[in-house]
Amino acid sequence: MTTVNPVIPFPEQLPVLFQDALNAGDVDGLLALFAPEAGMRTVHGEYLTGEPALRAELEGTVGRHGRLTNVQRHTLPGAGTALLVTEWTMEIDGEDGERLTATGATANIARRGGDGGWRFALLNPLGLD
Repeated sequence: MTTVNPVIPFPEQLPVLFQDALNAGDVDGLLALFAPEAGMRTVHGEYLTGEPALRAELEGTVGRHGRLTNVQRHTLPGAGTALLVTEWTMEIDGEDGERLTATGATANIARRGGDGGWRFALLNPLGLD
């Protein structure tokens, strides 16, 4: 899918937009939610940066039929950044085809860009773990 980078006026919108794009299988839409040079810690603890690495991770999740539910708990904005604490549940196909469910809480950071819109600067689905 080709996705135009939207201007996201409020940081608390990001978790729901991420959920909706992932559930739709829209990898380009997911990548549009990331700021340039953003990073992501995977649920396996690996740290990724750069569009090719993020794309590969997201394509893998979409390819395993990932289904995400996000519940936003806290949005703490300040100085052009925001801390987003979100509870999540992910259903995904395991390597043997069995449907797996995992839950957790994030500690994500968003930043406001020059266009006034918000993007993820850092995704950390493992929260404080």
